[in-house]
Amino acid sequence: MRTLYVVTHPEATHHVDGVVGGWHDSSLTPAGERVAAAVAASLRARVPEDADVELFSSDLRRTAQTARAVGDLLGVEPVLDPRLREKSYGEAEGRPQEWLDRRFVPPPATGDRMGHDEGLPGAETRGVFARRIYAAVDAVLESRCEHQIVVTHGFALTFVVASWIGMPVESASHVSFRAASGSITVLHEDDFFRNRQVVSLGDTGHLAR
Repeated sequence: MRTLYVVTHPEATHHVDGVVGGWHDSSLTPAGERVAAAVAASLRARVPEDADVELFSSDLRRTAQTARAVGDLLGVEPVLDPRLREKSYGEAEGRPQEWLDRRFVPPPATGDRMGHDEGLPGAETRGVFARRIYAAVDAVLESRCEHQIVVTHGFALTFVVASWIGMPVESASHVSFRAASGSITVLHEDDFFRNRQVVSLGDTGHLAR
């Protein structure tokens, strides 16, 4: 059985500074570093000591820091993949959130939602973002390693899960899977039918300890 653990990075400086994240290369806060350690401890408890483990992460600083905390405890080196980055918000990145809020164009209820970019110069469309994440997940799943960990971002998690369950990218125009910062989502694939389960979504039980 394959188990894929998807981690959303904990609190980063863009959260507390009230600026737009996306590709803005923020760092974990001290609180975020403590949560990253708790995530690592939880994964260490879930993954057998003698198991082979693969660890993949977005290359942005906040996710790479989280992946390093996990990798140090599990004895595995993270593979940094820019395809696992959060959605790019173009000119809004690093600017105050209120700057984005004044300019934000919500997606249409129907029609070409995958081609929508919130009206922001340089921003990725939903479709470009989704296809990038799908490609990253495809690369992860090329391996048959039984225990894999992906460290990514809150919005990116939606398309990691959508790709996992085999949702065609063209059908992902309305999908949304919500998970808190510092959460762990657990996905299983069985060895016989190759069916894929979403065992838990956005688990934060390790944060209550």
